Amino acid sequence: MTTAVERGHEVTALTRRAGSFESRPRLAEEIWADLSDVDTLTSALTGADVVISALGGASKGPTSVCTDGMRTTVAAMAAAHVSRLIVVSAHGILETHDRSLYSLAAWAGVGEKLKDKETMEPVVTGSGLEWTIVRPPSLTDAAATGAYRVGTALPIRLWSSIGRADLAAFLVHEAESARFVRARPRIHR
Repeated sequence: MTTAVERGHEVTALTRRAGSFESRPRLAEEIWADLSDVDTLTSALTGADVVISALGGASKGPTSVCTDGMRTTVAAMAAAHVSRLIVVSAHGILETHDRSLYSLAAWAGVGEKLKDKETMEPVVTGSGLEWTIVRPPSLTDAAATGAYRVGTALPIRLWSSIGRADLAAFLVHEAESARFVRARPRIHR
């Protein structure tokens, strides 16, 4: 959110809990506590140009946060007449769920989250929207460097990672440029 605001965009951040973001100009926070609440989301999205989704489920155990949230998001975007959607998913799912060391380690560590991402992606691709599904490897809290690589066939290795700040910069850049419409770019430093 900070990256988009710093670039001069008006941002509405949808959160499940109030006070998730520090108050600042050009940033509005809306509470979206119930992931099935289409009306609240439609109201928040009215007038938006782009939706960026970084939904994530619980750290342990089965989750359907991404899939459930995306079903509601797609319906709300249609009602609000917003056509551009950028979604953070994960490398290691669907066709990238292979026998690589990265994929094996990811499934051993966060398999339940990956299952949720696997059922989320078809909701996005079947939506008729102008979507981009970003598939990062491991996320870190590293400071923004601006030195990252992006591509649809970018190799991901066991040691591949991306800082959340660089991922955020890419998401905003993609919202501005629409370089990867109906594509699944990978990103790492």
